[in-house]
Amino acid sequence: MSEDEMDVADLIEEVQAVKERVADAGRPEAVERQHEADKLTARERVDYLCDDGTFDEIGQLAAPMPTTPETADWEREDAPADGVVCGIGEVDARPVAIVATDYTVKGGSIGHAGGRKLERVAELARDRGYPFVMLHDGGGHRIQEGLDAAPTARGDAGFANLQETLSGWVPTVSAMMGPGFAAPTNFAALCDFVPMVEGTSTLGVAGPSLVAAALGKDLSKAELGGPNVQARRHGMADVACEDDEACLDAIETYLSYLPRNATRDPPTAGGFDAPGDDQVAALTDVIPANAKKGYDIYAIVEGVVDQDSFFELKPEFARNIVTGFARLEGRPIGVIANNPRHKAGTIDTDASDKSSHFVSVCDAFGLPVLSLIDVPGILPGPDSEGEGVARHSAKLPFELNRATVPKVTVCLRRGYGYGYVAMGGGRSTDTDLSLAWPTAEIAAMGIEGAVDVAYRREIEAADDPDAKRTELIEKFKDRTDAVRAASRVGIDAVVDPADTRGRVARAIDRAEDTRDDDWPPKKHSINPI
Repeated sequence: MSEDEMDVADLIEEVQAVKERVADAGRPEAVERQHEADKLTARERVDYLCDDGTFDEIGQLAAPMPTTPETADWEREDAPADGVVCGIGEVDARPVAIVATDYTVKGGSIGHAGGRKLERVAELARDRGYPFVMLHDGGGHRIQEGLDAAPTARGDAGFANLQETLSGWVPTVSAMMGPGFAAPTNFAALCDFVPMVEGTSTLGVAGPSLVAAALGKDLSKAELGGPNVQARRHGMADVACEDDEACLDAIETYLSYLPRNATRDPPTAGGFDAPGDDQVAALTDVIPANAKKGYDIYAIVEGVVDQDSFFELKPEFARNIVTGFARLEGRPIGVIANNPRHKAGTIDTDASDKSSHFVSVCDAFGLPVLSLIDVPGILPGPDSEGEGVARHSAKLPFELNRATVPKVTVCLRRGYGYGYVAMGGGRSTDTDLSLAWPTAEIAAMGIEGAVDVAYRREIEAADDPDAKRTELIEKFKDRTDAVRAASRVGIDAVVDPADTRGRVARAIDRAEDTRDDDWPPKKHSINPI
């Protein structure tokens, strides 16, 4: 072997040695600490998420970029890969851009070099139309490198701009897999899907120490930003997962319903199982005769969509409305449904925010929307008004009417007032199909309440007020049923519940957007909030 060949071999060996020192194999103590905290390492998370052998790392040899006296002596060994693992991999044989912060490197903080890596991968996602996934486990920006105006003046503006560009172009995910206060939360706020991990992850604009300094309130990390707060109470996160593996599985599942980008069609499953006979039969029996009683809305969803295909988002937040992806004859769709077991299915501020964001995601990526309606209206009262329900309740109909994907509505039982409009009932949005079940009751408000308000004097003047009230209620029941709703083509058909799946599937299959640009020639409608 020649001297030149020996020199090249030495160089290759030297580079490989450097790579090994920054990889998990070269840092066993750091790996052990992460495992003792019941967490995978950043590289283990990437490997778990990606198909075997498909991840190509970008910036593995990145080193800190000292900007202050404290950081002047930092070397690559002080911050391997500058604490951020970035690259392009494949998930279910489709390319995905991935960023994973490494908690074992300076607490997972993002320095200037790590920030450049993050932007590099985000730019590839933008330019090539890859889904963009961030796996957060760290404290946001590296403060030691941020105490210098020269590099810091550039701020997050570049990445915020990138995130806005990515929004609606490619699916975006921010998984909170460890500490996530500050910058990771800011990133998550602009993403479509935000899973958290029970026991280890947090989410919030500021951590406990800053909250204590600014407001004098001593709260633990979990009390301030754990899954109980952010996934269940506030709905900032979409799902709370048992462990790292479950979180990564949720990301894979989420992406499986969506196209690579907005120019592609959503991926259709190769095969599917229709609901079983017992599930279809349950559709006829699930709604009780007493309109005041709740029932299992999930039984209805499962009786319409493909078996085992429903993936619910924000299942523990705003439970009065259900949102999630499903498949219908193998095709991904979005489902929104009022849940009569929680607040009677009434629409409040949280339900409006949850469902409108979901519809926006569906429309951005070409998923038809199925709306299952059983709604008594918009939640009234001083507390609800104080939350801005009047304006928030406009967000769902705003998104439904802006959406260009196929839309199908099914009124299951109550379709009252603006709640019915907000859910897209009847002709309140441009639907491909508007159905009602024989159990449907459509009116400006609930019959009993309407009679009490509109006919109060007549009832009070009657010889038998109770009998008069009952008479009026029965009279109007005959004028608010499904058959009358169809009599003037306010809906397209009244169907046997068992026939719902077939009608919905055919309507979606036949839908094709052939419309020209909307009139008038405006830039865009203005979001109610």
